Amino acid sequence: MEFKPTEHQHVRYNPLKDEWILVSPHRCLRPWSGQTEESPTEDQSPDLNNPLRSGATRANGQKNPIYTSTYVFPNDFPALLARVPEPPPADHPLFQSSQAKGTCRVMCFHPDSTMTIPLMTIAEIEAVIEEWVNQLKELGRRFTWVQIFENKGAIMGCSNPHPHCQIWASSFLPNEPRIKDRTQKDYYIKHGKPLLVDYLNEELRKEERIVIENTEWVALVPYWATWPYETMVLPKNGSPQRLTDLNEDQKTMLADIMKKLNTKYDNLFNCSFPYCMGWHGAPTGPNHLPSDSPHWLLHALYLPPLLRSATVKKFMVGYEMLAQPQRDLTPEQAAQRLRECDHSVHYKNKN
Repeated sequence: MEFKPTEHQHVRYNPLKDEWILVSPHRCLRPWSGQTEESPTEDQSPDLNNPLRSGATRANGQKNPIYTSTYVFPNDFPALLARVPEPPPADHPLFQSSQAKGTCRVMCFHPDSTMTIPLMTIAEIEAVIEEWVNQLKELGRRFTWVQIFENKGAIMGCSNPHPHCQIWASSFLPNEPRIKDRTQKDYYIKHGKPLLVDYLNEELRKEERIVIENTEWVALVPYWATWPYETMVLPKNGSPQRLTDLNEDQKTMLADIMKKLNTKYDNLFNCSFPYCMGWHGAPTGPNHLPSDSPHWLLHALYLPPLLRSATVKKFMVGYEMLAQPQRDLTPEQAAQRLRECDHSVHYKNKN
């Protein structure tokens, strides 16, 4: 029997996370009788009780300024605090704990609560990128890891549709970047090149999983993607290790590819596409910034849950939680569908 990746199950290796993903494309043929979600809510009139809007008073009594672009403020309910006592020493190696310090911030992208990245102008998205750089530059002096992430859509647990992201800075290196730091360093020692630089060159040569690219950036569905329409955004030039390494052309073209990729996402199922998005780059803080991290290449990840339509999502349960990640749609099929989606006109702006 001849192996066909779009018909036969197989496993794929993710060298960044040192794990395997089960691909089961034949499962796309099964009828869906499971959970469906409500269609994502479309634009509504401004919510006067929205605590993220310009001029609003938040739960802690703090009042937002009348901002016209980006706005950053300390999270009113942070998961990380700057001052915390040291846990006692472990009485057994199986019961270890350690001090965790940090800070959490909220960053509003735009004063208009009905706005999203694909509907914003390039200049407005550039302002978001510039503020990401500023936040990383400031917090990175003190903290080992600065995680910039956006949860978009109620399906992703986002309780407020206002366009915003969060920034959590920590004194420790969290699990995901800790593993990536190890795997990329091992690859660099063995091959003398960054893993993701070699990977991107191969993807550009194959062209199977490229979704969209411009002069500075590529958006692709990773060979080892877990989520149905997962994408990775990678820089093509200069091998920047962190957001703070980007030049002006890279920032402008990043705004361009973010707008186009998110327009494709929205046009795929004609909805405001939900996702978790975040940046991974070289660690920061006093122990990392003085030295170079040549094994790292800056990249963004978009992790959207939708599978078949705006109302059917991929659930990570059972086998995924107890064994290993599994996906139904092949990365190549996902890339083709996204590639074929229009990025020039958002579905809301079509006649």
